[in-house]
Amino acid sequence: MTFGRILTAMVTPMNEALEINYEEAKRLAQYLTVHGSDGVVVCGTTGESPTVTASEKVELFKVVKEALGSKFTVIAGIGSNSTDSSIKLARQAATTGVDGLMAVVPYYNKPSQEGMFQHFKAIAEATPLPLMLYNVPGRTSANLMPETVKRLSEIPNIVALKEAAGSLDQVSELKRMLPTSFEVYSGDDSMTLPMLALGCSGIVSVAAHVVGDEMKEMVDAWFDGDTAQATKWHLDLYPVFKGIFVTSNPVPVKALMNMIGIKAGGVRLPLVKATPEEINFLKELIENFKKVHVYATNGTKVISELRVAAEKASDITV
Repeated sequence: MTFGRILTAMVTPMNEALEINYEEAKRLAQYLTVHGSDGVVVCGTTGESPTVTASEKVELFKVVKEALGSKFTVIAGIGSNSTDSSIKLARQAATTGVDGLMAVVPYYNKPSQEGMFQHFKAIAEATPLPLMLYNVPGRTSANLMPETVKRLSEIPNIVALKEAAGSLDQVSELKRMLPTSFEVYSGDDSMTLPMLALGCSGIVSVAAHVVGDEMKEMVDAWFDGDTAQATKWHLDLYPVFKGIFVTSNPVPVKALMNMIGIKAGGVRLPLVKATPEEINFLKELIENFKKVHVYATNGTKVISELRVAAEKASDITV
């Protein structure tokens, strides 16, 4: 089982009333798969999972999967700090045709390692869909340890981990202990290349919203054995990887998507929209990336641009 190398943790588009814009969600999912993504994660942290209702999530899972069909992966974010609620949503998600599930370490509760094990085990047993674990201690205040992941990897449909603890030592322990069939994904864009070097499978990305093609070039270069080119891509992209977190995710990336013609809309409270200073920072960040990033394609110099109206795919208007 593989979910692909680049999965985008997709923002949830909203209208001016902060209601879910399902049509724009379909358009965004198609746009991302045209620009480097093998699939999307719907209603993860970047999709504002804490403030999107269960019924809204189920509808998003359904419409995004319908939009992408069988060619691309759709992973449904069903995790919360309630095991029972996560199980219920997992079962509902399984009826929408999604390819897999993602469940975050329970936040706020601060469960023990045994509590985490039992939580994920119960979710996995609720549906045969493949399950990706998500470890992000900076958000949850609890760290899913490698020993617990190893135990969980013995459950047949727990097949992957999105690892965002920020520790290459922890990643090394994971890769040392886990079976080779168990896939570990970077949960931080800036850790993608270092984690690929440790044998990980890919990235669940935020930055791929705006530099998806470039990220694909980096990841493909690595798997093609061109480590020097992969390193160059990493260094070119690094300021973007870090800069798009100038304030709480997904505030900056939604602002950037609005700039390029994707109607991502605003964010629900307690998040608030980007300030004018943050908007200016993001504009400058992307302009600087475009200025410094000039590379050769088929002998022609090409400047890496944010996608514009002239660049379309099938029925997508950007």
